[in-house]
Amino acid sequence: MPASASRELTRAVTRWPRLLGFALLAACHTSTPPPAAPVVSSAQWYRPARALGDLFKDVQNARVFPDSKTFVDSRPLMPPARIVSEYEAQRHTPGFDLRAFVASHFAPPVSPPVPVAASTDSAVTMEQHIRSLWPALTRPADVPDPRSSLIPMPEPYVVPGGRFREVYYWDSYFTMLGLIESGRVDLVQDMLDNFAHLVTTVGHVPNGNRTYYLGRSQPPYLAAMVALYASTTNEAHALKYLDALEREHAFWMDGADKLAPGTAWRRAVRLPNGAILNRYWDDIPEPRPESFREDYAVAQTVPASRREALYRNLRAGAESGWDFSSRWMRDPKDLRTLEVIDIAPVDLNSLLYFAEREIAAQRRCRGAAGDGEVADHYDALASARRAALTAAAYDSVDGWFYDVRWSTAERIRDRPTLAAAVPLYFGVASPEQGRAVSARLARDFLAPGGFVTTLIASGQQWDAPNGWPPLEWLAIQGARRYERADVADSARARWLALDRRVFRATGKMTEKYDVMDLHRRAGGGEYPTQDGFGWTNGVALALSAELSAERTLSRDAGRVSCGR
Repeated sequence: MPASASRELTRAVTRWPRLLGFALLAACHTSTPPPAAPVVSSAQWYRPARALGDLFKDVQNARVFPDSKTFVDSRPLMPPARIVSEYEAQRHTPGFDLRAFVASHFAPPVSPPVPVAASTDSAVTMEQHIRSLWPALTRPADVPDPRSSLIPMPEPYVVPGGRFREVYYWDSYFTMLGLIESGRVDLVQDMLDNFAHLVTTVGHVPNGNRTYYLGRSQPPYLAAMVALYASTTNEAHALKYLDALEREHAFWMDGADKLAPGTAWRRAVRLPNGAILNRYWDDIPEPRPESFREDYAVAQTVPASRREALYRNLRAGAESGWDFSSRWMRDPKDLRTLEVIDIAPVDLNSLLYFAEREIAAQRRCRGAAGDGEVADHYDALASARRAALTAAAYDSVDGWFYDVRWSTAERIRDRPTLAAAVPLYFGVASPEQGRAVSARLARDFLAPGGFVTTLIASGQQWDAPNGWPPLEWLAIQGARRYERADVADSARARWLALDRRVFRATGKMTEKYDVMDLHRRAGGGEYPTQDGFGWTNGVALALSAELSAERTLSRDAGRVSCGR
């Protein structure tokens, strides 16, 4: 095999050894800490729902903007207190026009356009188009602005695109896959520095860098990002993120040591048998500011005594990233039956298992006084979590991982989802479990365009018939890890073919796809399908590079040697 082909295969196929095998770093040394925080205290941050009071509620409920997110991203043109004072003085006067008032007091957000490839230009490949998108999706380090809801970041970062004008937590891991393929490891490091800054500044990585996201996080991929960065650079630069990893773990585990069996506190839960797992949560039982009108409207249809719990579940569903899905609903046709906070999700706990293993590996790599004992502690936490999760969530008859109602340890067997692939990706499953899940992935979830998210068509966006790039990646690589390359290869081929079909027809990369009907645009949810799109670009590039490397290996293996 030519040396160039060998290098390409090594880069594309074995890029994830640290992620999947928890290998220690090749060399251990400390590095420069993340940059200092911008000079803006959290007390100065603009929180629209709090700062604007009744004006905020009136604007959102009057549908001044078609998308509720537009107003929370708008910038007041004068101090918010002054705007509120003027509103109170004018709102009851004859002929008052709320839309005109808002237009004269706020500057709406501007989303830089995302380039669209000419669909007739067959010379431009999907991969070339994706690489051309990174500059359009990259934002420079933020200038602190006390009238903006944006939490300022000290380094550049990549946004998803469309209405998503800020960084998003779990999106970024899948975006990083494509950045690495594009040679932008520097930007991956910038984004990691920003996430470490957020942990230091607010105590966790929020849903996104907006003040209205402060009550919640998203699936905790920070450890996976650090491991990806470390395996790509093969250096100990990742050690500077150890403190952030431990602080984030503490955020998710807050209160766990004081729980009685069958109880919960914030994001920690204790099963009836005493085992500790985690759930999604939000500290603020109010409508989401960025979806205020939608949340408020659905809450008016339930008794007042149930509204706080409904708001909490809506927010926790947003923290899960699966907002929304039949996965979280007792009645898949009724959003009011959300039970997110009653569930210990299989994917969340797989992520925290990996985080515990990664922290232990980094502690051992650093090798300072006491690091060995701390590493042993985190390894014990990981082992206990793995045992608890597999015992509670895995059904050997069905060959599937299910979410669990933590108060009763009941598996939610009537709503199987693609989240069952996440224990495979992070190595939680045993070989037998991994093979069983892979077989069911092929039998029940593999659709014409790739893996479908659930088997229920509820009208929610994280349900059939939609497929989502992050879940495609996790399921494909999970099946491959458990020696079902046939399943992985088939899903990859179908997903990339769908990506290319839509790209050639529209010139766009979209956030999700209909994998059941290849000629229909994906739908569902609270907003139209967005173009851009960070995680779609990342997964498409990574899968395309993997396929290219395998083809190179196969071609070179068939060559006849000249005997030189």
